[in-house]
Order: sequence, then structure tokens, then C-alpha cells
Amino acid sequence: MTSAPTDNTPFEHQEPAPEENGAGPDLVAVIGELQKQLEEAKKERLLALAEAENAGRRADKRISDNAKYAVSNIAKAMLQVADNLGRALLAAPPEARTNETVKNLAMGVELTEKELLNILEQNNVRKINSLNQPFDANLHNAIQEVEKTDVPSGTIVQVLQEGYVIHDRLLRPSMVVVSRGGPKREAAATSATNNGVNTTA
Repeated sequence: MTSAPTDNTPFEHQEPAPEENGAGPDLVAVIGELQKQLEEAKKERLLALAEAENAGRRADKRISDNAKYAVSNIAKAMLQVADNLGRALLAAPPEARTNETVKNLAMGVELTEKELLNILEQNNVRKINSLNQPFDANLHNAIQEVEKTDVPSGTIVQVLQEGYVIHDRLLRPSMVVVSRGGPKREAAATSATNNGVNTTA
């Protein structure tokens, strides 16, 4: 009868060695994926920085525009006062100023109108030069057309209400009468674009 082995050395379980190219994670693929994610993160960071910078510029422009055009509403209201002063002067033409009272009253209205226009100009509100100029739909509102063969068609022959700009923005268009029936105009002498007036604001 064969006796059992007397070797008391404990049996050690040994895991089979992994194959060289077998079950272990592919480190090259992992590193490649991490590099890809890093590049994406860099791109997203640059886009976020660019967007933040653009947002800052837009905010700065809004603040600048708000300051630049802050007087627009009050300027429009003051234009109505200027219009009324002009109408008052029409009621006292030079030939009617033989009366001392009328003369002094007209002079007072003229001085008030001049002071008001000076204040508007100090706030960068300028009158549009319209009379005898080519009609420009960006600056003028045509109320009527009249037959006039001695000037090029589309010439402003009468201004019913003065127009104004504030800085480079249209504040109020001129109300005008435009000619027709004359020779064709070769090229417009003035335009909103040529005068740097922003009519889209």
C-alpha cells in the first residue's frame, strides 16, 4: 500500500500569467482618449473665453450707446418746440415788423429759437441739409411731388419740416416736397450712407 506524501509544504495557487497582448487594458488607447478629451476641453475653454470677451464688448457698446443717445427722447421733444418757434416767426414776417411790439416779440422768438438750436447742437443734434439736395429715402419723407423741369428729378424743392440726426443716427426725417419732370440726375450728391448716418438704429 502506497502511503500519502509526507511533504507538509502548503500548496500555493498560482494565477496563470496574462498573455502579453491579452486581457490587460490597452494603455495607448486610454492615453489617446485622454489626450482627445484634453484637446476638447481646451477648445471649449477657448470658445468660452471668446464668448465672454464678445459679451463684454457687446455690453460695453450698449453702455456707450446708452450714454451717447441718452438725450434722444428729450431731443425729439425739443424739436417740437423748435418747430413751434419757427411757425411763430412765420406769423411775423419782416414786412409785418413795422410795429415796435411785433418787432420786439419776433426778435425774442428768434433769440429763443437760436438758443434752443445751440443747445441741441451741443448735444450733437444736427439739422439735415435738405433743400436743393437729392431725395434720400433714408433721410427724407416725401409728402408731395411737384412738376419742375428746371431742376433734376428727385430734387428737394421745399422743406415742410426740418429733419435732424443725433451723432450718426437719424433722429427725425425731413418732411419734403420733391421735383419731377426734370432731367435725370446722374449721381446723388448726398446720401445717408455717404454722410455716415446710421438709419438702422
